[in-house]
Amino acid sequence: MRKYITIFLLSGLAFTLISWGGKGHRAVATIAQQHLTSNTAYAISAYLKGETMAGVSTWADEHRNPTTGKWHFLNLPLGLNHQQFVDYVNQQSNDNVYAAILKEEAVIQDKTSAFDQKALALKYLIHLVGDAHQPMHISRKEDKGGNTIQVRFDNKGTNLHSLWDSKLIDHEGFSETEIVQKYDRATASQIAKWQADSPMEWLWESYQISSELYRNIKPGQEIDEAYYKKYIQTIQLRINQAGIRLAGELNRLLNDTKGITAPSTSGLQTPVGEKSLSSTATLDSVAPEVQLKDISGFLNKNVAVTGKVYGVKDIGSMVLVNMGAAYPKQLLTLAMKGKAKAVGLTLTGKTITVIGKVISYDGKPEIVVTEPDQVQVGR
Repeated sequence: MRKYITIFLLSGLAFTLISWGGKGHRAVATIAQQHLTSNTAYAISAYLKGETMAGVSTWADEHRNPTTGKWHFLNLPLGLNHQQFVDYVNQQSNDNVYAAILKEEAVIQDKTSAFDQKALALKYLIHLVGDAHQPMHISRKEDKGGNTIQVRFDNKGTNLHSLWDSKLIDHEGFSETEIVQKYDRATASQIAKWQADSPMEWLWESYQISSELYRNIKPGQEIDEAYYKKYIQTIQLRINQAGIRLAGELNRLLNDTKGITAPSTSGLQTPVGEKSLSSTATLDSVAPEVQLKDISGFLNKNVAVTGKVYGVKDIGSMVLVNMGAAYPKQLLTLAMKGKAKAVGLTLTGKTITVIGKVISYDGKPEIVVTEPDQVQVGR
């Protein structure tokens, strides 16, 4: 009996603390992916062994335990000014989202950290930056971040925390692709400003929002359309800021990474994630450089071809990259799969060189790209 009680309690902990829901976390990760440098994208693809950032964005929720459960939130009293807030956060133990973000960033930055340590820290960081921007994760202990404040929305019972995790997002009715398209609209000046802010400021912003939410809610309240229209804009902003800031942190931590070495099952160490690896060098030596406009004349041949990317589309199993013109007038399509998918999402508007075998798909030239080092930016 005690065993079943323990399992029940742990499952309850996971339920009450999950943030943004799957849609929100994947949106944060996908927005971040679109703002990475090519070097950072290569490094992340290496550490995640070909998985996408969106694909691992909920990993930290799915692998919660009593030790890491507290990493996802921060409890504070209401009514603090900025300096009091900073002092309060700095006086807390290491079991909160702020300390966890700093810890995982330190692991990634530490040159002595093992490959697997950095990969694990990266999974946590991708998730925790999203948590820091969910206002109800920077909130009061006494109501468990709004979990015990019952409300009604869309003719169903819910609570304040769940409302902000997923219910307002679900009410919006967008697919995950549409969410990214509609949320990711920051200007260059906004990106620069948001990425200059520290994690402490991210939390302060969330605290200010949660303080407002507490003031404007009553237990049992019916959440109406006016509430939705007002606060869906806040959710859009917070998810966009989380994605932009996550990209900024990852670019700072990983842009200069060289020679990542992944553990090999054979016992040998295999370098991955660099732009110039042996596979590229081998292809380069046998692949003639051809003009993009002439690509259709090189079917079934290995080539190196340079051109501008006019569009990128993630279709789940692969990322399609259009070179030479926008779809459907592209001169060449890259079908980027596996480890190369993460890189494909970063290429919009860039001039790239791709190396590979030209095939015909649906009557148009295509190169299947499975390794990040088949594509080089700015060559």
